[in-house]
Amino acid sequence: MTHAALRRLLAGLILTGFSGTALGAEAPRAVIELFTSQGCSACPPADRLMSELARDPGVIALSLPVTYWDYLGWKDTLAHTAFTERQRAYASMRGDRQVFTPQAVVNGAATVVGSDRAALERSIRDPGTATSLPVAIRSEAGPERIAIDVGAAPDPGRTAELWLLPVARTREVAIGRGENRGRTVTYRNVVRGMHHVGTWTGAPAHYEVLRAALRAGDADTYVVVLQAEHNGPGRILGAAKGPGL
Repeated sequence: MTHAALRRLLAGLILTGFSGTALGAEAPRAVIELFTSQGCSACPPADRLMSELARDPGVIALSLPVTYWDYLGWKDTLAHTAFTERQRAYASMRGDRQVFTPQAVVNGAATVVGSDRAALERSIRDPGTATSLPVAIRSEAGPERIAIDVGAAPDPGRTAELWLLPVARTREVAIGRGENRGRTVTYRNVVRGMHHVGTWTGAPAHYEVLRAALRAGDADTYVVVLQAEHNGPGRILGAAKGPGL
């Protein structure tokens, strides 16, 4: 990009008061949710892998710390009951009842061991998990509101729910007790909550959310996710990254 083009781009952002995922930016091809825990001795390798995958502009790699290992002597400082419930809801939707850490769910469909790089890469490439997220989403963050534009469904009759997830980009935790006692683990893209924006009916739609929705924990950016739901979370149809992610 030339200096002149960069100046024009910056001027446009200043005039609109918004920053975020711009039109023409590379759309993500996969959303990976890692269900992890500070009390799980097998999780640190998966946490490191998520940090690597998060650098790929075509991947949204999220960490969702769960609560069910807290009884082992260390209460996870980032965990949320909602993430535990989300992991169990995925298992119920799949019908396999498999809930473990580190567990990764790709695009709301495939599930693999979160530290298994080869399995994750296969799931990202597998057409069966709809790795080319079919619905385009644009998100812009202004001083008071977040604007979200969702494109049209590739086929008629499709509906989904739109979610805004506050995210802490990087958190380092020194673990004092339990199976990971003495370790310091760095977590990337830690989800700090889930805010329901609205229902999408398949037609192009525009949504606006107050920035107050980001005031969850210590979030400093966000992710937008469009997800099919029927008595639980289903396939992810589209996603967008917030500023700095």
